[in-house]
Amino acid sequence: MSPVDPRDTDLPVSPIRRMALGAPPGTISLGLGEPGWPLPAAARDALVALGEVDARLPYGPNAGRPELVDAVAAFHSATSGVETAAPQVMLTSGSQAALFALFQVYAAPGTSVLVPDPGFVSYAALAHQRAAEPVPYPLGPGGDLDPDALVHALARARHTSVVVVNHPANPTGGIASAAALAQVAEACARAGALLVSDEVYRELWLDERPAGLHQAAGLAAGVVLGSMSKAFGAPGLRVGWAVGQPDVLLRARIVHNAMTTAPAQPSQAAAVALLAAGEKVLAQARGHVRRRWESLERVAPSLVGAGVAKDRAGFYLWQPLPGDVAPEDTEAFALRVRDESLVTTVPGTAFGTRGAGYLRVSLGGPLDELEEGLRRLAPWWKA
Repeated sequence: MSPVDPRDTDLPVSPIRRMALGAPPGTISLGLGEPGWPLPAAARDALVALGEVDARLPYGPNAGRPELVDAVAAFHSATSGVETAAPQVMLTSGSQAALFALFQVYAAPGTSVLVPDPGFVSYAALAHQRAAEPVPYPLGPGGDLDPDALVHALARARHTSVVVVNHPANPTGGIASAAALAQVAEACARAGALLVSDEVYRELWLDERPAGLHQAAGLAAGVVLGSMSKAFGAPGLRVGWAVGQPDVLLRARIVHNAMTTAPAQPSQAAAVALLAAGEKVLAQARGHVRRRWESLERVAPSLVGAGVAKDRAGFYLWQPLPGDVAPEDTEAFALRVRDESLVTTVPGTAFGTRGAGYLRVSLGGPLDELEEGLRRLAPWWKA
């Protein structure tokens, strides 16, 4: 029997979910990053209609339902300003599956993978799984993309296979300007590195849609990830996509097909309906997000000042620790808050060493639970 490759067994439980393990009864979670508003009516109606039809439910094509591929292409064309066709869309079982497939193909063992610090935990985990080295690069003020810092890290790293940018960012809520994205895209092209732009929160803007990679630098600049999970309020559908040049996506499609063939047919039907009603669905989603930021200001003004995140997108509060708590005590403080006030957050150190001194507070959950959680959290920041 062949020995087990340690890379197959050394992926720990997500630090985000680890905070929920051992939480006392009655604890409210402000940790998990998923929408807490109802599944939009368009998706519900599509699922009901599917259930009422006396018909087969086949696997469907590996590339996904053609009408869904076309709908994603049309959506990306409209939101990026770059004409997008079906061959440039890879449907996946959530954007996480797109990340996995791309890393399997491009993050070669022994290469460097540039990831934001602080940044979404899966980026570094997927690099480790491929025996690649995750190389963290710092973000700018407010968690915005700092193109000079990224380009400097790229110049110093050994052979870089993949560079990941995430905007609007998880966990900071930071954004990336069009100029910053264009600068990074040019540097990645010179280095021969695949640029992956994770834009799953991009449509959850408050006042103005943030720039996107393809809008800033064209379709050849890299691969853009999108999803039904955040702005479309349907994380349980597990439908995501990657948009890029067909030759870049070709081998990743093979990996995804071997892993899970295609997203479930009912999920695809619901996704088609959500995209068809996209203008209404996304406007409602932005309303849900705005109400959550307004609740923060009303219920817990001790956490942040008025007007927070008006130029941001997404639903994460990147909260500095109280002044009397040292950055090295970030995780211990998060556990104290959980155990004494019965509210979970995520310590910033879960997202990288530069997350020390912060908690990520998700405002995305059900509004009543969010407001009660904020009431419990706020006294820790009162003088």
